[in-house]
Amino acid sequence: MGSGPSISSDISLNTELNAEERAHYQNPKAIRNLLLNSKVIAMVGLSDKPHRPSHFVASYLKSEGYRVIPVNPRATEILGEKAYPDLKSISFPVDIVDIFRKPAEVPSIVEDAIAIGAKAVWQQLKIINLEAAQAAREHGLVSIVDRCVKMEHGRYSGNLHWVGMNTEIISARKAKFI
Repeated sequence: MGSGPSISSDISLNTELNAEERAHYQNPKAIRNLLLNSKVIAMVGLSDKPHRPSHFVASYLKSEGYRVIPVNPRATEILGEKAYPDLKSISFPVDIVDIFRKPAEVPSIVEDAIAIGAKAVWQQLKIINLEAAQAAREHGLVSIVDRCVKMEHGRYSGNLHWVGMNTEIISARKAKFI
């Protein structure tokens, strides 16, 4: 056996990003810090349909104590929160802008995130626009790419261990930070 991680536990296999890109856009310390210090998540592309991944993620995040703000121009309310047509319509501070839209739409969403003073932009799994991610970083935002905020929360809070997921975190105790 080699000294590196085994294939079954190498979380980098779940992304298309190379090692340098993962260091910039999937930094575990940055992710953990965001999850610990954020309270309001604006979810661009949040669906009102319960079977959609965005709805499932939003439900989970709400159950974990986050305020999830729907950004969907075709909805008036989702999961008990007023829906907004775009980020610029939100009149209060947003910590994380979580993106459930096509990669081609990400640059304009990042521009709006910068304009409203968000702390971070988060491109969900398989949503990869590195140019927009870099623009966010250049404007001082934390930029996460090709990761699921629900899965990352579960990974760092210890919730994924209960369903048998390998989180690559070894501990005898459940995480207390979240």
